[in-house]
Amino acid sequence: MKRIPVYKFYKHKYGDELLVDVISYEKMMPDIRRTPVFSETFYSITLVLDGDTSVAINGRLRKLERGLIICSIPGEVWSFEDNPQLDALNLVFEKEFLLSFFSDPHFLDRFTYLQADRSSPFLMADDAAFERIHTLYQEMRREITDYAQKDQHILRAMLYETMMLLQRVPMVDAEQVETVQRSLTDIPVSRYVDDFVQLVSDHFREEHGTEFYADRLCITPNYLNKIVRQSLGKSAKTYILEQILAEACRQLKYTTLSVADIATQLHFDTATYFVRLFKKYMAMTPLEFREQREQS
Repeated sequence: MKRIPVYKFYKHKYGDELLVDVISYEKMMPDIRRTPVFSETFYSITLVLDGDTSVAINGRLRKLERGLIICSIPGEVWSFEDNPQLDALNLVFEKEFLLSFFSDPHFLDRFTYLQADRSSPFLMADDAAFERIHTLYQEMRREITDYAQKDQHILRAMLYETMMLLQRVPMVDAEQVETVQRSLTDIPVSRYVDDFVQLVSDHFREEHGTEFYADRLCITPNYLNKIVRQSLGKSAKTYILEQILAEACRQLKYTTLSVADIATQLHFDTATYFVRLFKKYMAMTPLEFREQREQS
């Protein structure tokens, strides 16, 4: 029974716990060639130095080139083409590495390229931004590998500078989506919506109803629906359903799990109900979807 491999952060790679690392793709390629489809439990920001391959993040496909930056958040599925050729540096970190210092649970919310509802996982740096970010990656790598005592304050400072620079780098292949301008008076609402998106990312497999999320946010389901519709252009229920169906499609495409097993993983009461719901919104059964992808 084939499942999507899930890679966890190697916290004690250098002895004492360290929740940030910069890894050369040269070291990663043997694993990627062996299992080109995988998921991760941590944040990943890949700086492409050179490459002749394509990669999909949650189904968003992109040909890689120098200056491209791939931003992945926990739980997303990577899919490389067969025998990829890639020269890149991968900055990986756990959110606790930053939150333990900044003491703000919403700190990562300010970085649009690390949000679950971002319009694209790909950024394209110009020459100046590329050179500065590349230098920061190299400096972080030296700090991590060359010193017995890693200075976590220095590493946080360099990571923070990198993240602020990336905020200025434009997304590429971004979907054209209507956005709602947020004024200062909208900040509490945006926080609710951002927290909702994160909660759904964490719990959509087992929690399908809006009541759970409204309860966690200490607001009513009606108010949750209202603010989600204002910000995302769809109801909270529809947003949750989209994440469930997207995960179902990933499992059908990248694994050999049976439809019944996928229904169980996604906490449906019966496989029959899962199939009926899938067909209603995808206009085909799960097996038809799998067969179509195998033929393409």
